[in-house]
Amino acid sequence: MRSASITGREAWLDDSVGRDIDAGEPRDWDWAMTSTLHEISVLSYRQTLGAAAHFLGLGQTHCAASGIDPETLVEARLIADMLPLRFQVQSIVHHSVGAVAALRSGHFAPPHGLAALDYAGLMAIVAEAQATMQGIEAAEIDALAGREVVFAARGVERHFTAEGFILSFSLPNLHFHAATAYGILRMQGVPVGKRDFMGQMRLKADG
Repeated sequence: MRSASITGREAWLDDSVGRDIDAGEPRDWDWAMTSTLHEISVLSYRQTLGAAAHFLGLGQTHCAASGIDPETLVEARLIADMLPLRFQVQSIVHHSVGAVAALRSGHFAPPHGLAALDYAGLMAIVAEAQATMQGIEAAEIDALAGREVVFAARGVERHFTAEGFILSFSLPNLHFHAATAYGILRMQGVPVGKRDFMGQMRLKADG
């Protein structure tokens, strides 16, 4: 009989691996997996920026083939009380390039003074962000591990470690805005699918 102290999550994992947790054997979630700060931040940003460049490109192609003015997409929204495609794409850049700047400076804030970019301008800032990410050295970012990052907005400060900032704040924001931008394009008839959103995956190297 299982101990009543085993949580639902533990019981599911116990059933899935065929072990008796109460017998004192190692738990799967106790096994160490090491990732560097550069891997969880810059490599993740490269993937999502690459995906954004791709699905924005598909949007441009769709507009050209369908006789649609791409500027109509720039102001499109999923729903009236959400911000338009322009802001979503600018936020993808802010939560990638801006997040790396925050790792370096220790400070992060919401975007302000955003330019009224057209569709080509949105594609250009994503391309520029991709180039910026390609130029970042792993050793520089990894040296920032454990440093404090402070997010300040509306008179409130939230204090993170660099890793906590990336994993619990930066990446969720990045993926929210990327998914919203994708959703706007899909809603406007751009033929995009999940694979277009996922970007370049980090597959196991041969050998």
